[in-house]
Amino acid sequence: MKTLTNQTLIYDEDCPLCRAYSSAFVKTGMLDKNGKMPYSALQTCSFIDRDRAANEIALVDLANSKTIYGIDSLLAVIGNSFPLVEKIGKTAPVHYLLKKLYRFVSYNRKVIMPNTRMAMARVQCLPDFNVRYRVCYLIFATILTAITLNAYAGLLPQMKTSGLHLEITLAFGQIFFQALFLLHKGFRTTLDYAGHLLTVSLMGALLLLPMLIASRFVTLGEFVSTNYFLLVASAMFIEHFRRVDLLGLPKILCATWVLYRVLFLILFF
Repeated sequence: MKTLTNQTLIYDEDCPLCRAYSSAFVKTGMLDKNGKMPYSALQTCSFIDRDRAANEIALVDLANSKTIYGIDSLLAVIGNSFPLVEKIGKTAPVHYLLKKLYRFVSYNRKVIMPNTRMAMARVQCLPDFNVRYRVCYLIFATILTAITLNAYAGLLPQMKTSGLHLEITLAFGQIFFQALFLLHKGFRTTLDYAGHLLTVSLMGALLLLPMLIASRFVTLGEFVSTNYFLLVASAMFIEHFRRVDLLGLPKILCATWVLYRVLFLILFF
């Protein structure tokens, strides 16, 4: 690998993905040993926009006192070793899509992976609240969850009357139902919580995938399929409770989360 010297990547140390790729750049020699620095250690600097760096990872050129952000930072690091990748990434249509994808992940990273209490005790790298990207994430998570649950319903005889439209209704309905208990918290808090709620649902859907794949090769049986589903639902409840606690929201949301699903099952099955 060709090392990009005198360049420092300012990363969010509380973001697992940010930690992973910034460490990979250093370990593979694409950046030197001082080529990354956590956002919390960032000092005031005339050529670094702290607010923008919280939204888009910053690559600081120490020799020329310049900073680039977001997907351009990643292309600069990768392109130093693989020029063709940077050339393709900077073509107008590809760059546009990469920039949108990067922002989609970046603006939603705290509802995908929330900060722990330990992280909250230091300077946090918090992205701006972006309604458009949050709504896009909610739609994305809802559709993937609905597709997976609809497929898994085929392994549960008691739920074979389910359909994709019903699963989408379940997911979106949960948001509006839970929002009733957050009316006093404001729009931003409600939309933040909705992001966490759909992340928990998406995590549950991902946990169902191994069983769905296994069902293509072996007959699982109703007992195995049902109990695995209940195990995943329990894990989802624990994760939902953890996130509600981290957000400092009323614990009643955990009870209403279960109540909604019970009511849905009674009404539609």
